[in-house]
Amino acid sequence: MKPSLRTFLIIAVFVLGSFPFAAFAGSNVFDVDHEFYPYYPSLIKWNKSNAQFTPPEVCNGCHSDKYNEWTGSVHALAFQDPVYQGELNKAIKAVGHNISRQCEGCHSPAGVITGEIKKAGIAGLSPMALAGVSCDICHSISGTTHWQTPAHEPENGSFILTPGVQTEEGLQLIKRGPFTPSDGCGMGFHKCVESSLHLQADLCASCHQVYHYDSHFPLEATYLEWKHGPYAQKEILCQDCHMVDIRTFMRTADEFRKPGRKEYRHFFNGANYLIYHLAEGAARKAGDEKKADILKEKYEMAVKRLQSAADLEISPVYRGGKLVEVKIKVKNVRAGHNLPTSLTNVRQMWLEIAAKDEKGNVFMTSGTTDAQGHLPENVRVLNSDGMGDDFHFAIDPWVVTAFSRHDTIPARGYKEVYYALSAPQGNNKIILEARLRYRQADQGVAEALLSAVPESINLKDIYGLTKVPELPVVDMVVKQASFSTVQ
Repeated sequence: MKPSLRTFLIIAVFVLGSFPFAAFAGSNVFDVDHEFYPYYPSLIKWNKSNAQFTPPEVCNGCHSDKYNEWTGSVHALAFQDPVYQGELNKAIKAVGHNISRQCEGCHSPAGVITGEIKKAGIAGLSPMALAGVSCDICHSISGTTHWQTPAHEPENGSFILTPGVQTEEGLQLIKRGPFTPSDGCGMGFHKCVESSLHLQADLCASCHQVYHYDSHFPLEATYLEWKHGPYAQKEILCQDCHMVDIRTFMRTADEFRKPGRKEYRHFFNGANYLIYHLAEGAARKAGDEKKADILKEKYEMAVKRLQSAADLEISPVYRGGKLVEVKIKVKNVRAGHNLPTSLTNVRQMWLEIAAKDEKGNVFMTSGTTDAQGHLPENVRVLNSDGMGDDFHFAIDPWVVTAFSRHDTIPARGYKEVYYALSAPQGNNKIILEARLRYRQADQGVAEALLSAVPESINLKDIYGLTKVPELPVVDMVVKQASFSTVQ
């Protein structure tokens, strides 16, 4: 006799009922193995040995060209950046130093795993800790733990550092790179090892995916933006755009053609022109004109990169034969990730428009900053709004656990913005000028961060600043169009 459906249900209820449902109900979405990640919330792993990290000045002895490219880069300035230090200082005061290791792990990996960094500031630290993301950090990465992270995605420095190993012959420094080593590579100082990881975007993913220290919400998702877009499909990697000059970047982005081996440089250039701007002022104040000139070049490179990343299309919208709106299509034409990216709730990319009548008189504006550099309300800003656990607006990275608005533009994508227009009576034509503008942060946010720098960073002594300056704004695109008020 076959058992009935009722019998199966009774057995199922009995068997399932014998399992501890509380174990399922109580399981965490983001489990953390603190033994596996001893520097948590930084997810760095260190294959510890007697091998010391090599300061970049030592690398300069044999690799002066690469050292000069790296000098003044965002990697070189990652830890000493006063904006970062202000944010770090605020975070430590708000949630404690242990939590802040999430930030420090990517801004100074050597300083975190050796235990040097115990607070915000630059006082008393070794050159290696101050060097931020130096030569030996990237070239000591032997693997990643992206699959083992709490989010099971790259996040918060999920890489493995192996600067050297202990062998029967003694200590052996090992440096990894993307190509087959040439004869005599390392000149006896270190061993050279070919690393396929250094030819992958996964190398960059560890630090260009910044997640909330506890909720693991992606505050920055640059890697995933790239991975889910057309550049990943065409096998154009982070290195192909950010380790080349501007001309090569534009060719790569336009044609989806990888650079030649000799075209790669250690610039690591992106949109963060503010860090170069501040560092140039510090170099000139210190009397180091050579370094200041290098920083000025990197600033100009970052600005040109921004100015080549986007485009605008302006078109009229008619109803009943009359002009009622203007549509502006904001296009991401060359960034391989969203535009903007990184801390999108802090970055500002917005439209500023001015409409003029036939005589050139302005009758409508939007998006113009005031005398103090602040944006007015009701401006079309293409970025994100963060919110905390209470679903209220938040901007601090240690508070933001979700986005309430996310208006960034994906690679090769666009956003359309509409403006209602009512032309003055008697006008047959209007002229519209549109600017796509960008800056690192809201003026008020910058003032708060630079006012919070630790005591060891004296803005006047180091940078020559007696007050927080108005942040520089880059005009990414400027377009004009004219059209009839009637169809």
